[in-house]
Amino acid sequence: MADPATYRPAPGSIPDAPGVYRFRDDNRQVVYVGKAKSLRSRLSSYFQDIAHLHPRTQQMVTTASSVEWTVVSNEVEALQLEYTWIKEYDPRFNVKYRDDKSYPWLAVTLDEEFPRVMVGRGAKRKGVRYFGPYSHAWAIRETVDLLLRVFPMRSCTNGVFKRSEQIGRPCLLGYIGKCSAPCVGRVSPEEHREIVDDFCSFLAGNTTTYIKRLERDMRAAAGEQEYERAARLRDDINALRKALDKNAVVLGDGTDADVIALADDPLEVGVQIFSVRGGRVRGQRGWVADKTDDAGTGEMVERAMMKLYDGEQAEAIPREVLVPTLPEDAAAVADWLTQQRGSRVAIRVPQRGDKRALMETVERNARQALILHKTKRASDLTTRTRALEELQVALALPEAPLRIECYDISNLQGTEVVASMVVFEDGLPRKSEYRRFVIRGVEGQNDVASMHETITRRFRRYLDERAALAAPELGGDDEAEGPALVDPDTGKPRKFAYAPGLVVVDGGPPQVAAAYDAMRQLGVDDIPLCGLAKRLEEVWLPEQDDPVILPRTSEGLYLLQRVRDEAHRFAITHHRGRRSRTMVESALDDVPGLGEVRRKALLRRFGSLKKLRAATVEEVAAVPGFGPRTATAVVEALAGDRTTPTAPAINMTTGEIIEEGS
Repeated sequence: MADPATYRPAPGSIPDAPGVYRFRDDNRQVVYVGKAKSLRSRLSSYFQDIAHLHPRTQQMVTTASSVEWTVVSNEVEALQLEYTWIKEYDPRFNVKYRDDKSYPWLAVTLDEEFPRVMVGRGAKRKGVRYFGPYSHAWAIRETVDLLLRVFPMRSCTNGVFKRSEQIGRPCLLGYIGKCSAPCVGRVSPEEHREIVDDFCSFLAGNTTTYIKRLERDMRAAAGEQEYERAARLRDDINALRKALDKNAVVLGDGTDADVIALADDPLEVGVQIFSVRGGRVRGQRGWVADKTDDAGTGEMVERAMMKLYDGEQAEAIPREVLVPTLPEDAAAVADWLTQQRGSRVAIRVPQRGDKRALMETVERNARQALILHKTKRASDLTTRTRALEELQVALALPEAPLRIECYDISNLQGTEVVASMVVFEDGLPRKSEYRRFVIRGVEGQNDVASMHETITRRFRRYLDERAALAAPELGGDDEAEGPALVDPDTGKPRKFAYAPGLVVVDGGPPQVAAAYDAMRQLGVDDIPLCGLAKRLEEVWLPEQDDPVILPRTSEGLYLLQRVRDEAHRFAITHHRGRRSRTMVESALDDVPGLGEVRRKALLRRFGSLKKLRAATVEEVAAVPGFGPRTATAVVEALAGDRTTPTAPAINMTTGEIIEEGS
């Protein structure tokens, strides 16, 4: 591990100009590539007191042993050079993008004498016009099949084309009217090129012109009593409309735009892009990236655009790119895209209207894609096994932690304090083993004391049930270790009789110390314990000054994060339920004759204070045990309580209080 002071550039040697810099390790491998408007300002920030750096940045500067830079003339050149070097060197501390699949394109080979329409994947080549990308190849083929009825251009391979040319007979598509058969001279190269141009123009969004032209021709044919031709034109119009129905209008102004949205967690980010051409969604693609650095949303958006448009042909870049957050160097990125496209490209954050609604749709898709990726990753047996093995090695456990228990505390300004316990067995949640705790022995907002009480109560029950297993009437430990884990009276598993292979608490050193103290006071010293701090994803062990830093791509860290997030979700859900019940009970305190039984009946019937307030006298009276007089008293009490301030809402993901109006 190198000391950054040993390779810090001499004062004044770093130019105050735009450029790109590279950090290298002892083996001269590039470990990080970055760009800056001012190399002097940016590089100086890496060589400040290491305690002030982000942990991932600390790891990078201590892994590196040298830094070098290249000065460029402007920010656009810096952007291009940075991306080129990231692709060339694949630095370990830069974000690693990986496509979850290759995406098909609709391609028209304009560089051939008789252009061909086809579905393709992979690298693009010059002389070919591309439409898309699309999410499914079959969807493109269905659309092309409909359009070939109206635009009968060539779609066969070169081998089929040459064979038909030699034998003087077209293929099946030529006989059924879905190809103009240029192979046998039915149309000239110029006439076929006109068909191709119309086809490309239609796919580019100029749809109204062709439909109106066909409708005009259909009416003219019907007026001349050419009914067969009119029927054929009618079918062509229906085919075009059916193809258009597959791409509903989402932007009424006919905008050409790409909409980029992100969904991330501390370890990964999901990226989704919708391609809108002529106001219609023409394609969708996405990928998942490992977050190996502390990049913000703006920087991740910039990287996504660099990956998306690098090497693209001009027509594939839209006039407008809609993003959730502007990149820090938005002007430089826009200039780079403008150079690529040959005309002005705007980068905007939609605020309202159709574009904002479309952005929300893409964001939902990004969240779903990330959830699906995590689900697939968690369900893979090999991956789960590797995660458990990594935890065993990193935490120096005697064996892989097949049963992991995680604890979290939830409260609102010290009220309704609850705790959760979730259980993962073999890397998967075991929901039947989840437990909830209501904290009663702690006053105010004290997560450390609440954690101490939770761990004490859990392992006191563990010791009590283990003692019951050793009782003579159960045959002792040696004879009844397995069967005695089931309660002989109820036949159900004992709640706390199983010993976890690893206890995880949500928090850093204070929470870990509280849990460790609780376990030692009970004499439980053979169960491993660790804590996972939320913000930096550091793993803390008891009586250790420094955390265990697992790699950002570690399956073990990913498993700990899943366990922690599930405990947090379970605690928040419990807390919200108790808070809702408390609010109902406090609002009904002044109703005469309304005891605990009937309050619970109201809560079971309406579920929340909001729904109960909206209920009529007749609806309340319909609850068993209520008459018209009591129902009227309940409704009047709640009507008078409407001005009472309600407790703030809680973000289900982060646990933070949501301020009014946010």
